[in-house]
Amino acid sequence: MKNISVGIIGGAGYTAGELIRLLLNHKEVTIDFIYSTSNAGNKVYKVHQDLIGSAELEFTDKINSEVDVLFLCLGHGNSKSFLETHQFSDATKIIDLSNDFRLNADAIFNGKSFVYGLPELQKDVIKTSNYIANPGCFATAIQLGLLPLAHSGNLKKDVHIQAVTGATGAGTSLSPTTHFTWRDNNFSYYKPFTHQHLGEIHQSLQQLQEGFSSEVNFMPYRGNFSRGIFATMYTQYEGSLEDAQNLYRSFYKDSAFTFISKNDIHLKQVVNTNKCLIHLHKHENKLLITSAIDNLLKGASGQAVENMNLMFGFDESEGLQLKANYF
Repeated sequence: MKNISVGIIGGAGYTAGELIRLLLNHKEVTIDFIYSTSNAGNKVYKVHQDLIGSAELEFTDKINSEVDVLFLCLGHGNSKSFLETHQFSDATKIIDLSNDFRLNADAIFNGKSFVYGLPELQKDVIKTSNYIANPGCFATAIQLGLLPLAHSGNLKKDVHIQAVTGATGAGTSLSPTTHFTWRDNNFSYYKPFTHQHLGEIHQSLQQLQEGFSSEVNFMPYRGNFSRGIFATMYTQYEGSLEDAQNLYRSFYKDSAFTFISKNDIHLKQVVNTNKCLIHLHKHENKLLITSAIDNLLKGASGQAVENMNLMFGFDESEGLQLKANYF
């Protein structure tokens, strides 16, 4: 008998599909229900087709309010409305994958106090929390690239960021820019300087470096691949490359999934894993930081499982020993 029961709300999307795959292979977890009103009664593998032969689970429009942990895989803005109309046991821990509770101004809701769930930022706080706001995918890649500088007080000038994400970052709903004929052999920017993840990025940087007020100039791009985020960011830095490498290695010495590489990095190293790889390069007075993650795993469902492991006292990497599809 496995230790904890899990419920998933919004089971038909990309992040829910990844979450189900991870939890099916988690030795401490039993999936109690997967809630999707539009798919109730259908086999889960009818939607997440790679799961054929792996599980006979069915979607349901019923919930068990006594589950040990609830994952909310709903569209942004929908988690609040769901929790307003559905009650769960006081013992039920909640991990929300939307942006509804990530900012401090939104963190307290109906008596629940949500904690920002970036393990590399505040692992000990997550361990004692009952409600987690899982970080955004771009925000995860960018913060992991910048947190060591903020922690050491070295973010003194503006930061310039360019980051490209795969098509799964837009979710399963079709739009003009997610059709194959538009996305294939194409490249574009969107939401220049105004992306919604900037709020949580600023919040974390200010948490580590009080008084941080420099500009964070973020240009997001759409890539013509399915999954992954590749981010480059640079800012002025007075120390040497060796100083920066030591700084980053020290900051991430207890991280289960974030690694500093002396070699150039690329996306295939992290896709289908929960890893973040970081590479540093010094050019004159500028430090270039490159960060790569899988947007659906370290940027969403993998990090959510990582948070669950911390909350329940499991090994942080349980269920997340994943290997990249390198070729």
